[in-house]
Amino acid sequence: MIIDLPSTTTSQLNKKLVEIREQGGQVALGRVLTLVIVADDDDKLEEAIEAANEASREHPSRVIVVAKGARTAAPRIDGQIRVGGDAGASEVIVLRLYGPLASQGQSAVVPLLLPDAPIVTWWPGTGPKAPAKDPLGELAQRRITDSAAEKAPIRALTTRAKSYVEGDTDLAWTRLTRWRAQLVSALDLPPYEKVTGATVTGEADSPSTELLAGWLAEYLKVPVKRVKSSGAAGIISVTLDRRSGPVELHRPDGRVGMLTQPGQPARRIALQRRDNKDCLIEELRRLDPDEVYEASLNGLGKISSGTAKPAPAKKAAPAAKKAPAAKTAKSAS
Repeated sequence: MIIDLPSTTTSQLNKKLVEIREQGGQVALGRVLTLVIVADDDDKLEEAIEAANEASREHPSRVIVVAKGARTAAPRIDGQIRVGGDAGASEVIVLRLYGPLASQGQSAVVPLLLPDAPIVTWWPGTGPKAPAKDPLGELAQRRITDSAAEKAPIRALTTRAKSYVEGDTDLAWTRLTRWRAQLVSALDLPPYEKVTGATVTGEADSPSTELLAGWLAEYLKVPVKRVKSSGAAGIISVTLDRRSGPVELHRPDGRVGMLTQPGQPARRIALQRRDNKDCLIEELRRLDPDEVYEASLNGLGKISSGTAKPAPAKKAAPAAKKAPAAKTAKSAS
């Protein structure tokens, strides 16, 4: 069920929520958190709401969407309440803010927060340089950004690394979970040798590739080279150097990886690129600081850079020599 409340106020929205609960039995007592989504009012907004709806099936929550509309319009709030099948296992409140109100999201959100429930703020698109200093970030115990959604992903990641505060995280980091799990499990197999160096190859503007390299540099304490490539999207391969031979996890197509290492058969591994829904579900499972993510940010300054070398061009096969005319006539006879 979707209820539109154009040109409304937060008190009218709260009154309507109480009315819906009394009439339809919708309750807020079972909500484990409040998820605040901050985004522009564009065609990508519904994708973020759908991801929150899917995540709410594991984490029942009240979802408050702060959709920033035209800054030049007259100041007003267009509200919308979604419950039932249109809201997953949550209740969704969409606040479309126009004019000067577009920058007053905190004032609009505070009256709608659930009492005594943790708050998570998520920027699915362009986010603040310092999430903890943003008015809506100050409200939250957990702040989720996505460097991959920025116009300059690597610059955004580097900026947030400098302003990191406990509780900050990034979906570019969450997309690495499967890669990290596979690399750790590979090193648990014989031969048990020390890693002497590592190379991480990926798309030039892939923040996940940067974070993976930073994670390896911080925890393995070895030289890590970050190679930029235009051959595929996201992470392409990771190579861990050891005395008996390298451990290599290669994913050229963005879907299936191949793990190879000395003394072990090659293994095909599902490494599909994770969507926002899966990453959001994982992030909402923990509200405490992510120390491993923080350490990986510190490791960004320890990696060296390089460029992938193009494959050498194949030499054309030499043309067959023509037989002399005299010999040709003789052989034909």
